[in-house]
Amino acid sequence: MRSQFVGLYLREVIRTFRNPFVLVMTIVQPFMWLAFFGSSFANFGGAALEQHFGTTNYIEFLLPGTLSTSMLSVGMFGSMSTIQDKRFGFMKRILITPTSKQVIFLSKAFGAATRGLVQIPVMIAAAYAFGVRFDLTPLQWGAWVFALALLAVGFSSVFLSITAPSTDWQTPGVVSNFITMPLMFASAALFPSSQFPTWMQWISAVNPITFSATLGRSFVLGTPSDWTYLGYLVVFAAGMLTIGYVVSARWLKVE
Repeated sequence: MRSQFVGLYLREVIRTFRNPFVLVMTIVQPFMWLAFFGSSFANFGGAALEQHFGTTNYIEFLLPGTLSTSMLSVGMFGSMSTIQDKRFGFMKRILITPTSKQVIFLSKAFGAATRGLVQIPVMIAAAYAFGVRFDLTPLQWGAWVFALALLAVGFSSVFLSITAPSTDWQTPGVVSNFITMPLMFASAALFPSSQFPTWMQWISAVNPITFSATLGRSFVLGTPSDWTYLGYLVVFAAGMLTIGYVVSARWLKVE
């Protein structure tokens, strides 16, 4: 099982780097959020930014949120890869071997998560170019990357679970549009959740994007960190992996 997983996982990772267009789009999309959305507050006024966001540079506030929402979108690529493998017969050939559907699911989930993590050094460099300076300890860097990895694995599992019974090319896009926007805006990724109406604050309080964005933001801004958020993300990733593992075993369609 281990060798089967490693082989399929490496295939997912290599496919990312063999397709320059997909790789560039994976990196450019969050960069555009950082550049355009972050710069839209450039003339907002330092005092106002400090009051609402806790920093005079909105990009410092935005960076952890942008990275977190990027982990939400990587799951779509994993589900699209699964549907492509079904339609072109690759999955049927794999399942002729002793490889199980669960191993395929795990390789897709972790492969999609790895694709998302490629964005981190690029986004850090971009933020530095926009004036963000980092004073993080090795423990904080490690915890931040680990939190993003947990978020990516969790959301990849969500997408794969939903699209497991499907062979329709449109399904990943429809699911992405249905999930992405509500979770992104009902989180602390772009704005402080304290400014939300009460019903949105309830959603934000259980939204894993909020956990990741808030933890990373505390590291970047140098504010007190709530390390229980990391525990919540572990539970989220483990729970979604378990659900995806069970769903793939029962409902993953080959064609």
